[in-house]
Amino acid sequence: MATPHPTRGTGDLTTFNIQHGFAEALLRGMRSSFLKDADYHHLTQCETLDDVKLNLTETDYADVLADSNAMSPAAFQKVAVEKLVCEFQYLRTQTVEPLSTFMDFITFEYMIENVMLLLKGALGGRDINELLEQCHPLGMFKESTMRSIPTFENSARGYQDLYQTVLVDTPVGPYFAQFLMESASSRSGGSYNVLAEVEIEIIKSSLIKYWLEDFYNFTMKLGGHTAEIMGELLRVRADSNAINITLNSFGTALNEPAMRTSDRKRLYPGFGHLYPAGIANLSDVTDEEELGRALEPFPQYAAVWNIHASGHGDKTIDDAFYERDVQMLELAFESQFHFASFYAYVKLKEQEIRNLVWVSECILQQQKDEIQNFVQVFSQNAPWRK
Repeated sequence: MATPHPTRGTGDLTTFNIQHGFAEALLRGMRSSFLKDADYHHLTQCETLDDVKLNLTETDYADVLADSNAMSPAAFQKVAVEKLVCEFQYLRTQTVEPLSTFMDFITFEYMIENVMLLLKGALGGRDINELLEQCHPLGMFKESTMRSIPTFENSARGYQDLYQTVLVDTPVGPYFAQFLMESASSRSGGSYNVLAEVEIEIIKSSLIKYWLEDFYNFTMKLGGHTAEIMGELLRVRADSNAINITLNSFGTALNEPAMRTSDRKRLYPGFGHLYPAGIANLSDVTDEEELGRALEPFPQYAAVWNIHASGHGDKTIDDAFYERDVQMLELAFESQFHFASFYAYVKLKEQEIRNLVWVSECILQQQKDEIQNFVQVFSQNAPWRK
């Protein structure tokens, strides 16, 4: 699939603000909306969810919580996501090319997740209205399109019709078509028979791979500080995906000898710090011990893996990835005249929402001993700031 070429560059120190200065100024102002160290301290001292709501009224969440009555972790998450979506859409309306296309790329990930959620829900016979409630607002199509996705027959022909009549007209349609073509070329039989045989999570991993590669190619064509900073964020994201795909494949059919070097290898993004030598090593690993050895030549990932392999302490491998990601995303705000800060803002807000949900769940379940186990954003007490 051909990555669109930017109609113009991002600009530099002398020209960036002509096209993108207002949008970046808005974004820098929105950075002040993140919860502070004192806010988190107050939240972790709360005894009830009503106390959490009361403390949040002193933050940027005051307006969105004003009309909320019965509070729950899910309710906190819903209003926080709606607030993020509103801010993102407002920023998007203030942009011009190529920043507008860059921001569109950010939404493609959520579109993929929504499509996969609907397909998986359809296989399980779940209610369409329940599924639509769970879809991320940044990845929504027209309601008629969303409702039509899970209505197709659960068969090879049904999936063929789904692509040809619905997904072909969506921004993620090309990724879906690429998956079908590559899967068909590696299997005998009809080109659309593969969807009835492949699990939804494998399809999702493939689509995310194509999206990452497309986003990376677009970013590299932009050049300048955007290619430097955003390119690094995407390379690390690609490596994280490759490690998680390998780890999650243990104990499944993807770890069988015939599938390790075929199906599993095709799920790895074709760029990143692990690519190509590290990816070749990942393709051959069969268990966690071999995975650890494959990551040894890459200190940044070996350190993350050691947290998982140690099997003790409060941190999981996901926590280690989150900490590293938050550090890199915060650094995106330490320089100007690039687009990476727009991506960083969305991802950091998502981490803040995860923090709110975690704190709320711990209070609801009276697990105060675990309440500090989250990764704070823009904390002055973060390990990398000491």
